[in-house]
Amino acid sequence: MNSDRGAGAVLALALLAATALLALAACALGAGLTARQRVIGAADAAALAAADAVRGIVPGVPCEVAGRVAAANGAVLSGCAIDGDVATVELADSWGGIALVARSRAGPPP
Repeated sequence: MNSDRGAGAVLALALLAATALLALAACALGAGLTARQRVIGAADAAALAAADAVRGIVPGVPCEVAGRVAAANGAVLSGCAIDGDVATVELADSWGGIALVARSRAGPPP
């Protein structure tokens, strides 16, 4: 005679494992998105710092200033261009083996 005795426990364990897996995936996704936003924020700050250096508001060479700001935010300056009063920077970082790249421009209003 076949019995379903204990089938509920197996089902409960399977549901618990699936829930734990989904929670882990959600946490990993959240951490990745947080890292992405950190790099974007660092790019914005580096571009603003470079634009301030171009205009003489802060001392230093614009791309060097942007590099220091990027490093202070845990990213690497991978590109920097100055066009008049406008600074364009590109920052790179990685999270979990995934490359994160952010670009930002800053300068006076048009």
